[in-house]
Amino acid sequence: MLARIFRPSKTAMQSGKAKTKDWVLEFEPKAARRPDPLMGWSQTSDTESSQVRLSFETKEEAVRYAEQQGIAFQLFDSKPAKRIIKAYADNFAFGRRIPWTH
Repeated sequence: MLARIFRPSKTAMQSGKAKTKDWVLEFEPKAARRPDPLMGWSQTSDTESSQVRLSFETKEEAVRYAEQQGIAFQLFDSKPAKRIIKAYADNFAFGRRIPWTH
């Protein structure tokens, strides 16, 4: 049973950083998902990978939990986001490299 410990990234529908501060321990699926013959929905017999997702406030708490429970894990550190600070007034600055035109 292998688990991943990571910080989730923000979804495409988010403009803020909500729900990205906690660390998540999530199990890797043991078997591939397959379509249900009657309805066509995807199904699996593995409940751990799709239904169990644990949240921790810090990376150390998640690692400690996995080690105490004897769970093999992979740790994925996230890169800090590059922030490009721009102001609308910079479009009209005197020292702008490319002159502003309509």
